[in-house]
Amino acid sequence: MQPHQLNPLVEPQFDAVTDYILKNLGSNVPLVERIAHHIVESGGKRLRPLLVLLAANACGYRGEKHIPLAAVIEFIHTATLLHDDVVDHSELRRGKATANANWGNAPSVLVGDFLYSRAFQIMVEIGKMDVMQVISNATTIIAEGEVLQLLNQRNPDLGEEAYLQVVLGKTAMLFEAATEVGAILADASADDREAMRLYGRHLGIAFQIVDDLLDYLSDAETLGKNVGDDLAEGKTTMPLIHSMRVGSDEDKELIRHAIRQGGVEDLTPIIETVQRNGSVDYTREQAIEQVELAKSAISELEDTSFKETLMQIADIAIERTH
Repeated sequence: MQPHQLNPLVEPQFDAVTDYILKNLGSNVPLVERIAHHIVESGGKRLRPLLVLLAANACGYRGEKHIPLAAVIEFIHTATLLHDDVVDHSELRRGKATANANWGNAPSVLVGDFLYSRAFQIMVEIGKMDVMQVISNATTIIAEGEVLQLLNQRNPDLGEEAYLQVVLGKTAMLFEAATEVGAILADASADDREAMRLYGRHLGIAFQIVDDLLDYLSDAETLGKNVGDDLAEGKTTMPLIHSMRVGSDEDKELIRHAIRQGGVEDLTPIIETVQRNGSVDYTREQAIEQVELAKSAISELEDTSFKETLMQIADIAIERTH
C-alpha cells in the first residue's frame, strides 16, 4: 500500500496534487517539458507533498492552498533529484534510466533550475510570506548540504555527527519544511508549528539513514537504483562509520580503502563486514530512535485520523525496502 492510501480522507487531495503537478509542468521549450514529465512521472511515492497535506489537515486547515503548496515541495524535491543524479553520475532512479542518462547532464541541470523557478512562481501565487521564508531557507540549506556531501566524498574520516549534519541538509530539511509549511498554512499555534517541524526533521533523518542502510541490504530491482552506489561514489554512511569504529584493524583498512578509491570491487566483503560487526542492527536502531522522536513531537496534537496517518508513516519509514 502506498502511504497516501493509509487515509481515505487525504486520497482525493493527493490526486488533486498529482493533477496540479502535471498541469504546471508546461513549457514553451519541448525538451524542458519532456524531461520534467520523465522525472515527475517516474513512480515515486510523493511522500513529501503528502506530508504537506497531512500536516495541514492535522492542524485543522480547511482551504485549498495546501494543494499547490504540496506541488511546490514536490517540484523542489524533483529539482534536487535531477541535480543529484548529475553530481553522482547516477544511471538509475526508481528502477528507470535517469534524466541525465537519457538526455545528458546539461539539460538535466537546467530543467532542475526550471522546476525550482516554477516552485517559487507558485509560492508567490499562494502569497504567504512565512511559507516563502521557510522554503527559501530550506532550499539554501539543501544546497549547502549537497556541497558538504560533495566535499566529504572519499573521506573515510567522516564521523557520525558530521554524517548527520549532511543528512539534515540534503534530506531532512525538505521533510521539515513540508510539515512546517502545512502547519503555517493552517495558522497553527506556535507549539503545533514547532511540533510539525520537529516531526518532519526526525522523520527525514530516519528516512535517509534507512536509505543508506538499504544500499548494503537490498538488490537493484527492489531498491530502484544500483546496489553499492553509495560505496561507488565514495560516500561514508552510518553502516560504514559504525563498522570502522567497532571492527578490527583489517576491517577498518578494507572500508577506508574502498571509500578512498570509490567503486564496488570490495562491495561483497564490505557487506559481510558491515553485517558481522553489527552495523546493520546499529544503523537500524539509530533510525528507530529518530522515528520515536518524530512520533513524540506530535504526540500532544489533537487526535485525528491525519495525526494517526503521520504516526503510521513514521513506522513505515523503518519497514521500507526501497
